[in-house]
Amino acid sequence: MRTEPLPLDPRLVAVLSTITTATLTTVLLKKGLRNVWMRGARPMQAGQPRLVGRAFTLRFVPAREDLATPASWGSPISTRAAIEDMPPGCIAVVGAMGVTDAGVFGDILCARMVKRGVAALVTDGVVRDGAGVRATGLPVWSQGVAAPASVAGLTFVGWQEPIGCGGVAVFPNDVVVVDDDGAVLIPAALVDEVTSAAAEQERLEGWIMDQVSAGQALPGLYPPNEANAARYRAWVDAQAAPGGGGPG
Repeated sequence: MRTEPLPLDPRLVAVLSTITTATLTTVLLKKGLRNVWMRGARPMQAGQPRLVGRAFTLRFVPAREDLATPASWGSPISTRAAIEDMPPGCIAVVGAMGVTDAGVFGDILCARMVKRGVAALVTDGVVRDGAGVRATGLPVWSQGVAAPASVAGLTFVGWQEPIGCGGVAVFPNDVVVVDDDGAVLIPAALVDEVTSAAAEQERLEGWIMDQVSAGQALPGLYPPNEANAARYRAWVDAQAAPGGGGPG
């Protein structure tokens, strides 16, 4: 049974859009989650924006000759049908088992995703029609490009169900954040907690960077010892006071 897509609070999107995937992996590590970075999902173009969205999942299995045929593209269970279920703002996450010699999507499918308001495509596989995909403007994180169609090496079997992508378990409506360092998953149940902790981690690291720029040595600063933690808290309080601001 397919999971219905859920909206994501715009306030969470706004905060997560300011937080690096590197920071998120650190915060998730502190919560015991080590396996959240999708291996092989690299930005197709330099300078793609950091994006945040609910995972809309699609699953491929190894090709089977009676199923993986061009005729399957017209089946009710097809990537074409799945795209028509994608809600605006989602991030399409495609589990392709790391196959790199058959493209999961080409330019026409990506163009349709843009029309539907899909935020990005993330896959541990590859896309095809590389120039055409880039021309659609859809931000893509993948292992690259390959000319053959998906049915040359994969069989599409469903959407909005749990998948594996880049060695990470992805469930529909988990939250995905992508930037130049790759794609990171935040479990849906932890989104509020992780967002709050990550925003604080970013603020702390910004303060630490200011101290490094001012010439302070790293021992006792990163991570902060008791004295530096007290300095940081004083800086935070000063920032919150009327007219606060300035270097710590």
